[in-house]
Order: sequence, then structure tokens, then C-alpha cells
Amino acid sequence: MNAVQTRSAEKALSGGTWLIVCGAMLYSILTVTPLMAKHTADEWDWTAPILPLVVDAAVVIVVKLDDVMARLGGDGGRWPVVLRWMTGLMTLALNTADSALKKDLVGMAVHAVAPLLLIATAETSLAYRRAIAAAQAALAAEQKAEREKAEKAARERAERARQEAREEREYAERLAREQREHEAALAREASEREERRHREEREAHERAEAAEREARERREREREQREQERLRLERQTRERAEAQQRERAMAAERERRERQERAERERAALLGRGPAESKLPESEARQIVAAAFAANLPVRQAAELCGWSVGWVSSRYTEHREPGAGRRAELAIASQ
Repeated sequence: MNAVQTRSAEKALSGGTWLIVCGAMLYSILTVTPLMAKHTADEWDWTAPILPLVVDAAVVIVVKLDDVMARLGGDGGRWPVVLRWMTGLMTLALNTADSALKKDLVGMAVHAVAPLLLIATAETSLAYRRAIAAAQAALAAEQKAEREKAEKAARERAERARQEAREEREYAERLAREQREHEAALAREASEREERRHREEREAHERAEAAEREARERREREREQREQERLRLERQTRERAEAQQRERAMAAERERRERQERAERERAALLGRGPAESKLPESEARQIVAAAFAANLPVRQAAELCGWSVGWVSSRYTEHREPGAGRRAELAIASQ
């Protein structure tokens, strides 16, 4: 039985008990009041319901206090039992007294039902309440044991978790220490490699500088050799150019002399033809005028040689007097 079922049974018991108590009280008041009225002075008839009400109030007190004591798991001793039975017997006696005086057995049996039910209900409800209280106590003890077990398990889990956390922390610290040692070893190795690399670089730099010096010296020697070779070649080229220039100058001089001699021969040939019988063609006349101008002949003589007018010859002489005219005259004669 769980807590919900226990509370449901307790509510059902409490409700049923108070229903029976209230019914029995009402029935007792209705039954006992006429009897009390018969045995009370007429002027005190109004007090007839007091006695059954007081007896039933005692029943209510007993039932309520039994309920409280059962919940608390206590024991009131003998007097609650005495009060319970005394009130029950008083209620039974008051309810059956009128029928007993009339010697009505059926009436006695009928009026004894409610008091007897009230007595049995009071005793039964007390037993039930004690049983429910014991069940609740057992359930509470079980729940407490379960809570303690759960708390113990939680403590054990927490302890295991703390132990695991401590082991993990120790493992992490060991890993961190190993990692630091590993990093320190790597740093030392890196430092050694870096130092070795610097040393190798320094040695390589020194070798490179030595090689560069050697290469520079070799380049200097080669440059000096090339410079000497260049100077030698330039000297040879210059000498060859000078020789060629001298040869060209000599050839040009020879050609000039030959051209001059040829021009003089041609001029002598042109001038040695004598006066023209008629007017010569202009090209031929121009050649004769040029030859005459080069020989410093008078204009009139040149006009006689070519057959053209003195004015035309004079104009040609004027043209030959311009810069380069003598050269053009030689070229004109040479072109023939």
C-alpha cells in the first residue's frame, strides 16, 4: 500500500465514522428526548434533549481524540477506554430504557442497533486508525529507508565522482607535467637545431663569402683579361681602320686624280674641238660652258665653242660661280 492508497482509506474511514456518529447522535437524541421528558418535571421539559446531547458529545470527544492519538501513535491509557465504553453503554441504556420499561423486546432490539453500531464503529475505527498509523509509520520508515538508501547511493556516487574527479585531475596534472616536459625537450631540441642551423648558416655564409671573393677575384682577372683583350682588339681594329682609312684615302686620291685627269682630258677634248659651226644641243652646250668655266676661258670664247649667245653663256657662268658650282662643273664634265 502506497501513500495515496493510505490517505484514501483514511479519508473513507473518517467520513464513514463521522457519518455513523452523527446518525447515531441524531437517532439517540430523537429516541431519548421523549423518555427524559416523561421523567422530568413539566416545567423542565425543555431540558430533555440535554442528557442525550451530553452523552453523544462525550462520544464525539472520544472518537476525535482516538483519531488524534492514533495519528500520533500514542496511548491515552485506561481512561479513554473507560470513557468510550461508558458513553457507549450509557447511549445503549438510554435508547433501550423506554422499550425495556414497556417490556418490548423488539423495541429494545431496534433501539439497540444505533448504540451498538456506534460502540462497534468507535472500537473498529480506533483499530483501523492504529493499523493505518502503523502502515503509515511503516511506509514512512520504508520511505525514510529508501531516502537514506538514495542519499547513501548519492553520497557514494558523489564520493565516486569526487574520486574520479581527483583521479582525472591527477591524470590531467600528470599529462600536463608530461606535456610540459615534452615541450621543454622539444624546445631544447629546437634550440639546438636552431643553433646548429645558425652555425651551418654562418659556415655557409663564410664559404659563400670566400666563394664570392674567389669569384670576384676571378671576375676581376677575367675583366682585366677581357679589358686587355678589348684594348688589343680595339688597337687592332683601330690600326686596321687606320690602314683601311689610309687605303681608302689613297684610293680616293687615286680616284680623284684619275677623275681629275679624265675631266681634264675630257675638258681639253671639249675645248679642243674649236668654234661650233652651229648652235649645239643644250646639254652638250652646258658641258662645253662648264669646261670653259673650269679653264677660266672668257665668256665670248665659250659662246663661240658652243654656238650659244653670250648672254646665255654668261648666265651659265653666273650659275657656276655659286657655291659648289666648280664641283658641279667637274661632275657635269665627268658624267660625259
